[in-house]
Amino acid sequence: MFTADAIIDAVQTGKKTFVNTFVTNETAKTAMVNFIDAQADYTKKAAKVGMDTATTLTSEMVKQAEAVAKFDYVKATKDVLDAFTPKTAKAK
Repeated sequence: MFTADAIIDAVQTGKKTFVNTFVTNETAKTAMVNFIDAQADYTKKAAKVGMDTATTLTSEMVKQAEAVAKFDYVKATKDVLDAFTPKTAKAK
């Protein structure tokens, strides 16, 4: 199944490699790497919540589609037509 974690890790690893290659101040480098790690954690959590939401909504849509497929439209139409069919009056 598709997971966004691999893509997120690839992007964040690229950022860390860039920082480790071009930032020479160790204090700044540590702060930037910590920020990148925080971004990765947040992004993974957001992606998981989004995927869980989409999965739940899809499951509920399938349940509703199955319920609609089970509905007896012919009987419902007959019942409605019977309800609106005028009754004949008795002759006196």
